Amino acid sequence: MNPAAGTAVAVLLSLVSAAGYALAAVAQARLAAASSAASGGRGALRALLARGQWWWAVGLNAAGALAHVAALHYGPLTLVQPLGALTLVAALPLGAYCARRRVTRTEWRGALWTLAGLVGLVAVTGPAAPGEALSLRESLVVAAATALLIAALASGRLQGSGGRTGRGLGHATASGIASGVASALTQTLTAALARDLPGTEPTWWQTALLAVLISGFATGGLLLSQAAYRGGLAAPLAVVNLSNPAAAAVIGVALLGETFRAGAWGWLAAAGASLVAARGVVLLTRGGGGAGGAGAVVETGGVAGGGVAAGGVGGVPTARIAAPEAEAVGVPLAG
Repeated sequence: MNPAAGTAVAVLLSLVSAAGYALAAVAQARLAAASSAASGGRGALRALLARGQWWWAVGLNAAGALAHVAALHYGPLTLVQPLGALTLVAALPLGAYCARRRVTRTEWRGALWTLAGLVGLVAVTGPAAPGEALSLRESLVVAAATALLIAALASGRLQGSGGRTGRGLGHATASGIASGVASALTQTLTAALARDLPGTEPTWWQTALLAVLISGFATGGLLLSQAAYRGGLAAPLAVVNLSNPAAAAVIGVALLGETFRAGAWGWLAAAGASLVAARGVVLLTRGGGGAGGAGAVVETGGVAGGGVAAGGVGGVPTARIAAPEAEAVGVPLAG
């Protein structure tokens, strides 16, 4: 396949991946709105596992991941990763349409600020050449440190008195970190299977341990994102998309000898992009969607046409839909 055709295929697959992730996020957010924060224990998890709509969301996430991997086969990381940021832009109008409201100007501004910051981060944090894989010892250290950080974020101890929004963003940060670490460990597992891992050749049980860790972090990232969407869709999704590459960048710089492109200017660009993205997240939290936001559950609608009834999951009342702001533009009301 010639380079032009490969680039076109990579762009198409990247758009498919972004659409899959966006649809999955909207489905998860609508299901999350059907359960209250007070039911966040085993009962809520069992209720989710029993719902076909949630498994549709899992399938959409898997399809998005496969399309992303396929896109990386045909196109460079510098092209595929920024296109993945379109997940947020796609999820915003999709979620608003399902919630029968309009996307507000503030939400659009927040999405554009976040997208600009994310693209800036991806542009300067990727290595100029493929980096090495983690050793087994480094993989275990990263896994242990990440587990502790995720536990602190999920418990709400690092959010202070931020309330439901703070806890949602904490869960979103933990989800992105878990997914980023799962990607780094997947690279290590691939190197181990190819007998190209730094250090001594791994035994079968060490390779199996890597696979278990990857499965654990990937599953944890999915469940944490589900918990994050109880506080809305747009801001948690933005944080997930930001913390994922940030975690991968920290691992690359700290352990794989990678650095920001353009040296010191790359560090400054990364800092500036982070501030831009943070501004976008702040705008998204003020966008008017509230706890229901783009993921609110309506009486007549549901996920994938099946519908989450107004009674919610297990009889738990659903969140109310916040009234759209007067300045809403761009996306017509459904129905």
